[in-house]
Amino acid sequence: MKQSIGFIGCGNMAQAIIGGIVNSGLVDKTSVMASAKTRGTVERIEEKYGIRTTLDNGEVAAFADLLFLAVKPDQHQEILSSIKENVKPDTIVITMAAGITLHWMEAVLTPHSKIVRTMPNTPSLVGEGMTAYCVNGRVGEGEREMVHAVLESFGKAEEMDESLMDAIPAVSGSSPAYAFMFMEALADGAVKEGIPRKQAYNLAAQALLGAAKMVLETGSHPGELKDAVCSPGGATIEAVIELEKSGFKGSIVRAMDACTKKAKQLGRED
Repeated sequence: MKQSIGFIGCGNMAQAIIGGIVNSGLVDKTSVMASAKTRGTVERIEEKYGIRTTLDNGEVAAFADLLFLAVKPDQHQEILSSIKENVKPDTIVITMAAGITLHWMEAVLTPHSKIVRTMPNTPSLVGEGMTAYCVNGRVGEGEREMVHAVLESFGKAEEMDESLMDAIPAVSGSSPAYAFMFMEALADGAVKEGIPRKQAYNLAAQALLGAAKMVLETGSHPGELKDAVCSPGGATIEAVIELEKSGFKGSIVRAMDACTKKAKQLGRED
């Protein structure tokens, strides 16, 4: 791909995506530029990923054909106002923040701006990200395909209707945190039974990875796959019953409700 890719902000999410893009070989490292607030950060990012870096957000904006805004929702107004004169007319501006809408972005930039709203996640760093996205009417079909290709260079991507975007953080954007908590709990239970901690994490992580691949590759319903593990009178069904008694699924849904509520609140506050 010949397009240049810019990042304003170098936090964990930006680094996950930068790492995914660089590792995929989709573009040359010299075609990626990122900005950060401190010289220490840009030097660390340049050394780690081999990309171009700067302390000047405007320089990134002028460089990029695809410009990722990897900053918090409440920083969008200030940053967009400061770089809008530097953004090239055909640049596709990509927000990664919860609650920031296409309409709001158009109002701060220009009605003619090409805008993509995304919600990626941190597994992008290892090429297993999940990014939901939507585009405004200025993004053409070829550009849409290009955006999809970039997003899939570090995992999977799904184009969604914007009306569903506030629900995405709960199901894929934030859910790796829930998965890590579940993995930690599995490891704690294993350690309780005498399994060394490192082996416990390896066992738990591979089991979750395998379970996810079974859903994706077989197309089977998760409930069907769960039933296949539960032999009559066996140990697994005993464990499943205990999880149901403690409201396991309900607690996940309540956590997702809280996440979605906060995502919508962030958008209103901005």
